[in-house]
Amino acid sequence: MDKLDAIDIFIQTADSGSFVLAAQRLGISGSAVGKAIGRLEDELRVRLFYRSTRSMALTDEGRLFLDVCRRIQSDYDSIRAQFLDTQSNPSGRVRVSLPLGGVLMMPVLADFMREYPNVFLDLDFTDRVVDVIDEGFDIAIRSGAMRDNRLMSRKLGTFRHAVVASPGYIEVHGRPEHPVELLQHACLHHRFANSGKIENWPLFIDGRAIPVALPVATVANSLDSLIYLAERSFGIACLPAFAITQKIAEGRLTSLMDSYVSQATTLHLLWPTSQYLSARVRAFIDFMSARLLPASL
Repeated sequence: MDKLDAIDIFIQTADSGSFVLAAQRLGISGSAVGKAIGRLEDELRVRLFYRSTRSMALTDEGRLFLDVCRRIQSDYDSIRAQFLDTQSNPSGRVRVSLPLGGVLMMPVLADFMREYPNVFLDLDFTDRVVDVIDEGFDIAIRSGAMRDNRLMSRKLGTFRHAVVASPGYIEVHGRPEHPVELLQHACLHHRFANSGKIENWPLFIDGRAIPVALPVATVANSLDSLIYLAERSFGIACLPAFAITQKIAEGRLTSLMDSYVSQATTLHLLWPTSQYLSARVRAFIDFMSARLLPASL
């Protein structure tokens, strides 16, 4: 800011033709004005003013420098006004990394897009652990423990999984009441796209995992595919509760063995540590924090 202050002092001095008048306009001492002009001349290695005991005037170099300083000041005022306007009207691109299952967050993301039509979302769905800073992401949504001290985080909330089947499946195949009974059913499994590992179902008794090797009827690396198959009675699936709450409420899926499903998962928003956040990123963080997991599920 010292350079901008010096430029402002120079412009005021050139316009008023006096150190004293420039000082009065700026609310500083005449000696401070003189020192600022002297430092500019030393740095630029030119004389900016002809000075005498009765008057002062710009040199040729001073007139050239004044034109440049006016453009700098104008550009600064323009971009400052633009940034201030952006604070009240967020706009621009927000690049977001989400897990593959994040496609189930699309209704909330669509609500954000409707509320902030000037913000362009660049969504990247992957189960790979991205490097938020090196890969140029503004935001990442991830579950589990946070390990990068270069990132800020905000807890979105926690969610549980639910073991579900359609009413049609239960009518034909029966309703399992205990995890061991799943051995007699068609189980729909989720495979992590990047690791190729099949996700374990979080089935517990008294806080201890139940070591049941579930049968595999179908495997898919997309949760929405498993929801589709479960709704159409192809089997039983274990899915994030937030992704199927509406379908359970509508009676399209039925929750099973709730007392055996445990181990809540925490979801976080991550972003690069910075003293200042753009308005568009701040708007996204605040919106998702309020709307994605308003209560633990």
